[in-house]
Amino acid sequence: MASKCLHKGCGKEFTDADEPCVYHPGPPVFHEGQKGWKCCKPRVLTFDEFLAIPPCTTGTHSTVDDTPVEPPKPVAEEPAPAPAPSPSPATPVPDSGVPRPAISPAIAPPPAPSPAPEEPDSDDPSLEIAANATCRRRGCNKGYDASIAREAEKCLHHPGHPIFHEGSKGWSCCKRRVLEFDEFLNLPGCVEKTKHLFIGKGKPAGEEKVETVRNDFYQTSSSVNVSLYLKKIDKAQAKVEFSATAITLDLPTTDNKRYTDTYQLFAPIDPEKSQFRVLGTKLELTLVKGDGTSWPVLRSDDKWTGERIQIGNAGRV
Repeated sequence: MASKCLHKGCGKEFTDADEPCVYHPGPPVFHEGQKGWKCCKPRVLTFDEFLAIPPCTTGTHSTVDDTPVEPPKPVAEEPAPAPAPSPSPATPVPDSGVPRPAISPAIAPPPAPSPAPEEPDSDDPSLEIAANATCRRRGCNKGYDASIAREAEKCLHHPGHPIFHEGSKGWSCCKRRVLEFDEFLNLPGCVEKTKHLFIGKGKPAGEEKVETVRNDFYQTSSSVNVSLYLKKIDKAQAKVEFSATAITLDLPTTDNKRYTDTYQLFAPIDPEKSQFRVLGTKLELTLVKGDGTSWPVLRSDDKWTGERIQIGNAGRV
């Protein structure tokens, strides 16, 4: 009878106890937005990228989860808080008659990154499914069984995205929240579909067009620093053209893909001073501001609240 391997990063069903198992022997690590495994070095930002980190150790399958558990950190006792001094009454400031500049609201949280592309809804019937394939839908992880008709497969999965908030973990598509990462991985799916998703759609002949890529940015008083997440960009062929109000991207990859787009920017930039560099998993852009304004969004057609983020100190009056 087949058993399911409980090693992290494996999760396959096996019948041969001596079959090689590739897995992560260390616990997961989440720190300041970065995600990875303690047993190896890659660190990523999104949960899907975290799940795609290749296992780093080869051993044999196990029906016992032997991942070491880190002991809880001791919590130091905090002294009792001193009573807060009573506030002194505010002294009214005489009106000078000079108009005061509008005070910017509190700094808004960083803009949310663009969503990752959705998984295809079904497998390409012209493609062969590998014997050890595992369902790609989140929370399912069922292995392929050739003896079961595809129409009889029941895929219980999470169509939403993971949520980690103040120690609790769960999925946006259902209400249950847990504290431990292992409990989160074992949360049963909340939506059922007929047929698992093992391989998705086949790659088109010729170059494959990438429709969208995830991006995020931060800014200083003089520049906007942008990351576009696209793996294996061909550094020799990548082209980025800067103009005063837009950037034009032509990014082929070494695995026969290409991403092209033009971003109309929120505010003007200095195209002569702006620059880019290609890294292993992303393109980094440094956009030098043309007028020093604060950018609440990257593109002029992105949604925003109407609040501008103040940079620097307000002038005195």
